[in-house]
Formats: sequence, C-alpha cells, structure tokens
Amino acid sequence: MNEIVIVTGASRGIGAAIAYQLASSGYTVGCISRSGSLPQVEAPEPEVMARCAALSADVTDEGALRKAIADLAASGARLVGLVNNAGFHTECPSAELSLAEWRAVMAGNAESVIVGCQAAFPFLRDSGGLIVNIGSFFDKLGVKQNLAYCASKAAVGSISRVLAVEWARHGIAVVNIAPGYILTDLNRDDWEKPGGMLRPYLEKRIPGRKPGSPRDIAALTANLFSTSGTFLSGETIYVDGAQALVA
Repeated sequence: MNEIVIVTGASRGIGAAIAYQLASSGYTVGCISRSGSLPQVEAPEPEVMARCAALSADVTDEGALRKAIADLAASGARLVGLVNNAGFHTECPSAELSLAEWRAVMAGNAESVIVGCQAAFPFLRDSGGLIVNIGSFFDKLGVKQNLAYCASKAAVGSISRVLAVEWARHGIAVVNIAPGYILTDLNRDDWEKPGGMLRPYLEKRIPGRKPGSPRDIAALTANLFSTSGTFLSGETIYVDGAQALVA
C-alpha cells in the first residue's frame, strides 16, 4: 500500500493511537507534533513503526503546519487522508476568560483544523480521500469554565459539515469524531488517585462506569478509512459511552 495518511498531534494520547492503528492497517502515516516524535504506544512493533514518519510542527503556526503537510504529501506516497487531532484544553471562569486565552484555544482547536484541511485539499482534490476531524462531545454541552473549549469544538463540527458539502464534488469526505472522556497518560494519575474525585464522578456519569480508551477512537478512525466510498460525510460521530445522554 503506497498511501499516506497525515495525523496531527500524533506523538501521544489519542493521536498516537490513531497513527499507530493506521500504520497497523498498512498505511504510511505522517506524524505531526510539536516534539516531532514518533507515536508513543505500549509495545510498538518495529514493522509498524517503520511505516510512521515524524515531523515537528506547531499546529498554531500556519506556515509550519502547511509546510509539514505539503512535505509529507510530496514524499512519494499518495495522500489519501488527514486526521486533525491536535488540540488544547484549558479551564477558566467565563467572566475571567481573556481574549488572549480565547484566541489561543480557538487557534489550537479550530483554526488549525481549517489550515490543515486547506493544506491537504490540493493533494486530495484530484483523487479524493477522507478528512477526519477530532472534536469533542463538549460541543453540545454547557460545561462550566469551558467556554473557549466548548466553542472551539463546536466550530470543528461546523467546519466539518461545511467542507463535507463543499468538497463532496471532489470525492472528499469529511467526518467529525467527538470523543467523550478518554483515559490517556495525561489524565491517568487523576483517574487512579486514591480518594480522588474523578473516578466516582465518571462512574456515576458514564453508564458503563469507566472512561474510554484511545484505542476506541483509533479503531473507529481506522474503520472509516477502510470503508470504501464517500457517502458517510458531514456527520459528527459521538464516542462517549452514552455519557451525554444520561438524564
């Protein structure tokens, strides 16, 4: 398979799981992250990691992101997809949220998606392909102290719908995956902390009484790429263990 999929935020967490799963499926995977590291996963198989190529770029730096995508797309393999996974989370009382903080979150979570899609478009336009944007189930919730984050992830859903309509004639499908609470190396300590508040809260809120895994998002993403055709497009797929449905 001489096809490449580019994944942003691919060094850790959900992005690393997605990149590794796509490489396991036979794709060459262009892994973009600020560190420029290969995906950090447990027990990586050398033959899978050999299909990963890492580049350093900050997704909030438009020029750097466009160059990284162009360089990977021109590496010899045919670009068939992009996964806009990189993102940022911050909490702040809404009355105290500065415009600088708002702009930083919007730049990392929404503007970077627009730039990534625009940069990939010329390479996908002639042969078609799939763009997967990683949003959040916060896009439909009112979460205290998460004004910028909720708004930015709602924007990801809107961006996905507009591009799905506009680029369908080019054979490009655009899907938004909106994860719920996913356990990663960044939040594992809070989950496992004795006497902590996170575990009892999520056990109460999530019907299955436990958070999701990066593998849940990676498996869905890989399945979308393995499904032929572009008729599934413009949709937001919620992967939250039904947490947002709890009355």
